Amino acid sequence: MHSWAGDFSNLVSINGLISLFTLTVLEIVLGIDNIIFISLAVNKLPRSKQKRARTIGLLLALFVRTVLLFCIGFIAGLKHPFFYLGAYGVSGKAIILLGGGLFLLIKTWQEIKEKMYDDEDEIGTMANTKKNSFNAVILQIIIIDFVFSFDSILAAVGLSGIILVMVSAVVISMVLMILFSGKVADFINKNPGIKMIALAFLLVIGGILVAEAIVDCYNTTLPEERHLEINKNYAYLALAFAVLVELFNIKERKIKRSQDFTQNQ
Repeated sequence: MHSWAGDFSNLVSINGLISLFTLTVLEIVLGIDNIIFISLAVNKLPRSKQKRARTIGLLLALFVRTVLLFCIGFIAGLKHPFFYLGAYGVSGKAIILLGGGLFLLIKTWQEIKEKMYDDEDEIGTMANTKKNSFNAVILQIIIIDFVFSFDSILAAVGLSGIILVMVSAVVISMVLMILFSGKVADFINKNPGIKMIALAFLLVIGGILVAEAIVDCYNTTLPEERHLEINKNYAYLALAFAVLVELFNIKERKIKRSQDFTQNQ
């Protein structure tokens, strides 16, 4: 039987608190792609329903990640091959990553095409709202929550391994994301350049998920010590750089508008 008293003792220790802080920060970083997807998905809804949809989406992410933390054995089982294609084993993890990656690629590409070719006037917005019901948006969020949760859970297990510490970090990170997700969504929607960067980032993440599925199959042909891993840090670094450049562009446009307004006075 699991010792919750032992977990609590570990949590309130110095090492436990350091692990909690580190893991909370890591969960927030790994949740960036989730927040971006949710922000873009709920943008299709009437403004009166967007906050509710964001909150439900992040609460679902919290629920999924907490449940998965208590199902470590299930997750471990998904890493073993279900069947083989020649010499390559296909695990449940690979199937989930492949399906989630393809879903993200298709959905994001549709969003990019819509942004480039559709008129973003009031009539277009009303048409989009009709096509994207509240339940459909929540269903998309559930799918992505489940896929993105694997990275979060595996990182948590690798860093701590103490269930109470991991659950606490997930809860704290999700509460912070719920509090600030509205500001993130408003910032993305008010700045077309940032929105396109966010879409491009999701496209990259979708490609990485598909690549991870392929690498996972390839790793079944190698000893565990030689397994390949895809480092996502480069994607986050590229996102940070692109956002920084766009922030400079936004600042430049504001200064030029201010100067033009002053000259026309």
